[in-house]
Amino acid sequence: MLVAGGFGLVVVVSAATGGVSGGRVAEVAAMVFGAVLLIIAAVGLLGWRMLTRPRQLILDRSGIRWHDPQGAPWAVGWAELSAIAVSRTVNRAPGRPRTTMVRLDLFPIDPEFRNRHPEMDHLWEFHKGRDGYRLPFGSAGELVAPLDAALRQCAGPRYLGIRDEGYTVGLF
Repeated sequence: MLVAGGFGLVVVVSAATGGVSGGRVAEVAAMVFGAVLLIIAAVGLLGWRMLTRPRQLILDRSGIRWHDPQGAPWAVGWAELSAIAVSRTVNRAPGRPRTTMVRLDLFPIDPEFRNRHPEMDHLWEFHKGRDGYRLPFGSAGELVAPLDAALRQCAGPRYLGIRDEGYTVGLF
């Protein structure tokens, strides 16, 4: 991201100040190429800020909350869920580091849940989830144990435990 931005800036400045040989066509081509590199850097920077924004998953005796000041926060009481589970998929592709994709699956107690919680629509049946909501944590195998412990303590009998969805070879 920084490298693309740096090269893009050097190319644009060189083209604008006559530092490119080959005539007008070469200058225009260098300007376009430099602009593309600058756009790639800008998109990467904006995407990075979105991915690294502060977010919290809060579990307590009353329920579960997703605190996301710059996104889509939500809160659900335990009485609104029939079940909750941690699901994981392990990537064991040869020659690649082993990664564990982690998700939190929430299963509503009644069909009216969707009407009461429209802020969670983007999680409905997300990434092969069935009849429920799936909150993805990405490649975060280190979250499995703390999630399991917190859900055992807070969710009570609604907690189904850790579900191994097998493994995958290749891309997730």
